Amino acid sequence: MKLMEALRICQRPQEETDAVYRFALLCGCEPLHLKTFFTANLRESLPARQVQTEAGLYGDLLGNIQRAAAQEWNSAVILLEWADCDPRMGIRQLGAWSPEQLSDILASTRSTLERLQEAINALTEKTTVAISLPTLVLPPVAFTPTFQLSEFELSLQGLLNDFALELTQRGEARILSPAALDRLSASATRRDVKSEVLFGFPYQVAFVDVLSEQATRLLTRLTPKKGIITDLDNTFWKGIVGEVGANAVAWDLEGQGQIHGLYQRLLASLATSGTLIAVASKNDAKVVSEAFQREDLLLKEAQIFPMEVHWKAKSESAGRILKAWNIGADSVVFIDDSPMELDEVMTKYPAIECILFPTNDYAAILDLLARLRDLFGKRVLNAEDRLRLQSLRQAQELNALQEGGSDPTGFLKEANAELQVCFAKEPFDTRAHELVNKTNQFNLNGKRYTEAEWKRTLETPAAFLMTLSYADKYGSLGKIAVLQGRKEDDALYVQAWVMSCRAFARHIEYKSLELLFKHFQVEYLCFDYQKTERNSPVQEFLGAWGDGEETSPFIISKSEFEQNRPILYHTTRIIV
Repeated sequence: MKLMEALRICQRPQEETDAVYRFALLCGCEPLHLKTFFTANLRESLPARQVQTEAGLYGDLLGNIQRAAAQEWNSAVILLEWADCDPRMGIRQLGAWSPEQLSDILASTRSTLERLQEAINALTEKTTVAISLPTLVLPPVAFTPTFQLSEFELSLQGLLNDFALELTQRGEARILSPAALDRLSASATRRDVKSEVLFGFPYQVAFVDVLSEQATRLLTRLTPKKGIITDLDNTFWKGIVGEVGANAVAWDLEGQGQIHGLYQRLLASLATSGTLIAVASKNDAKVVSEAFQREDLLLKEAQIFPMEVHWKAKSESAGRILKAWNIGADSVVFIDDSPMELDEVMTKYPAIECILFPTNDYAAILDLLARLRDLFGKRVLNAEDRLRLQSLRQAQELNALQEGGSDPTGFLKEANAELQVCFAKEPFDTRAHELVNKTNQFNLNGKRYTEAEWKRTLETPAAFLMTLSYADKYGSLGKIAVLQGRKEDDALYVQAWVMSCRAFARHIEYKSLELLFKHFQVEYLCFDYQKTERNSPVQEFLGAWGDGEETSPFIISKSEFEQNRPILYHTTRIIV
């Protein structure tokens, strides 16, 4: 966006709401346009929040971080430049660049980075932190010509890499990718020398827009998309399998199908990270099955579910896939080489993101792969990510048994279901936070939390967190339910309750309430219930207890629960 647009967004009246988003802009330079652009991007990304941006003192990056660690924020960004490591590597303060000073600059940088790391670690314990590593070109400090990479620069980069790696391995700080900035802004166009020298603001306005937009994405993106529906012919492989045969379609250099092989390789990587992959193809199922028997496929048939291969409309296939996955259309991407097929699916499911596969466009394939990694990439991987496909197949088998006339009660009795129940609030549970933010159907109220907000809900002594992991004779579903709230006298106030759709039809929702009554010895459960467009499973469950009133708190008494609950066959293992 342009500066005037950013100013208009900042001056635009915000909605009246109690949901305040406090953002700390931490840098060593004059914040000037940085504050404007960050505030504008955050307001656009968080329209339901009152965004409040505060910046620290000029020339004191370390002190700004230390002071911020003593306050409460929803998020913070740290903009680190070489001058923050040692003023001699900037252009606003003078200092010796003589060869004998280079080792001292390195020692000073090492010491500064160590102090910054300690301060950042303290800050990340309380809030979500994004860090931008130096983006401005280093002045000609070393004695070598600028077209020769010096030992000094290599040593400096090594110190910075060690600093970033240590923060990343802790898993709390999020490092903004320099490569992402390079794709959007040439390094030689970022610095405004006049503004830096005269006012202490070192950036061109166009780069401030890029920097703030990318850092905001890093801070506010809550959950990745969940599933990819892919076409086969001239998308997954080169060629039309029904015409050339299973052995003639290609995805390698020899068959001039390398871009399809690159696409398969990324799909396989995403599948192993928990992304759901399905096929929607107008084809002969027998020929497609033969092609998937080939051992040189990079994405195996076992990694795909479901396979919709027939001659019906692809929008019909998309509908069945969404039902099998039990997720919303806005969590799905459809990829096809035919604009007509994309339009047909988009017409029926406008929330599905439809992407044209760049057949024969070698330059565009890397852009597609990067786009998919951005849509589906995850900050951390949980054990549940690897269980998702297996659990969906198990859920389909369970539904088939029940739809075939099997007694659900008898089925659950024989399932050998076991719940592992954890009441620990520390350390920070990324899977619990992820479930709360990405679950739509069995979600008590649809509320989303930043990491900082979620941590703060657990800080008071009265607060509780209960997470449940499920397994039965058909396999493990991993961690599938989260309940969070607080205890007051003889009542438990449940502020967040979500359950993965993979766990439906197993009476886990009833067992969850039984566990709360038993563990906390309370007489009432009070739910912060709100109806949303997508939480019909919660609406149906709570509707069975009440009189149809959609009030909050929604209260269930222990005696009422005991009278109306079904027989529960789960065994439990408690982890306090």
